[in-house]
Amino acid sequence: MSGVYKIIELVGASPVSWEDAAKTAIETATKTLRDLRIAEISQLDMKLENGKVVSYRARVKISFKYEA
Repeated sequence: MSGVYKIIELVGASPVSWEDAAKTAIETATKTLRDLRIAEISQLDMKLENGKVVSYRARVKISFKYEA
């Protein structure tokens, strides 16, 4: 695998699950980025309201081939 790759970090959110939150981040990235290579979950957390989970969040690092 030769070339140069850029890594960005996105946060996806979902009321359903962390997996769905990560999937949301990836699906959103594919709308504007090409040649995505690797996705790495770097952090998981939850948003709480009145002691209840209202949203799952996944911080995702995504790499894609850099085009000069």
